Amino acid sequence: MIAIAHFFAVTFYLAAAAVAALPFARRVKAPVGPVVLALLLGIGAHATALAGLTRESGAASLTGLGPGLSFAGLVLAISLVVVESLAREVSLTLIAAPVAALVTIAANIAGLRPFLEPQGTRAVWLSLHIILSFIGIAAYATAAAAGTMYLVARRELKSGRFGAIFRSFPPLDTLDRVNHLASIAGFLGLTLGLALAAAYSVEYRAVVVRQIIWGMGAWIGVSALALGRVLRGWQARRAALMSAVTFASVVALYVLFRLASLNRGQFL
Repeated sequence: MIAIAHFFAVTFYLAAAAVAALPFARRVKAPVGPVVLALLLGIGAHATALAGLTRESGAASLTGLGPGLSFAGLVLAISLVVVESLAREVSLTLIAAPVAALVTIAANIAGLRPFLEPQGTRAVWLSLHIILSFIGIAAYATAAAAGTMYLVARRELKSGRFGAIFRSFPPLDTLDRVNHLASIAGFLGLTLGLALAAAYSVEYRAVVVRQIIWGMGAWIGVSALALGRVLRGWQARRAALMSAVTFASVVALYVLFRLASLNRGQFL
């Protein structure tokens, strides 16, 4: 059942991306309703899969590599629905929905095995850290996607080429607003997630250096972005470039740590 539910989730995410691509093929209005519906169906299937995993594994169900990746895909899809519904656009789906699908596929390939056995309060504590941290990462990814699209659309505008890309992308102000709000949400989520992780490490004397380095790297990146916008008044182009570059660096650092990790069962 868990594998089947994941399959349906991936199918709906890819279907949402395919429907979102229609304005590139012909001049049609952004199909917000069908895209959001496909995403919601994918989220429903995805949530069913993780609920089944939780029933099997208990409170520690999100502590492994596969479960962590699956939950990351779910949170990214949820954040995408929120953004597309509020902005009444579908362009972000072209980037984020396939990423959610790929992350979910990677989760199933890695194996949906929790790293810890159910251990009461300790497992709940660790799961809350994972949930908040992934909410922060998903928001950070949304900011980076909006920032990348802003840079592409701005380049099209500057060059005077008003092709399918420019016509299908949201207005620059909308992309900038998404980048701004998502960066703040990412900062709040990662701050709370890392605070729980620090308290957990002290309480249970569980310190993993690579997790600390990667977590702090992600937090510094999103903090610089959020605080730069709020306190220093960064303009849209600078914030867009910062979000794209720093998030790409966070992803690259994660890949390097995964390749060097001897423990394949942990997320990191």
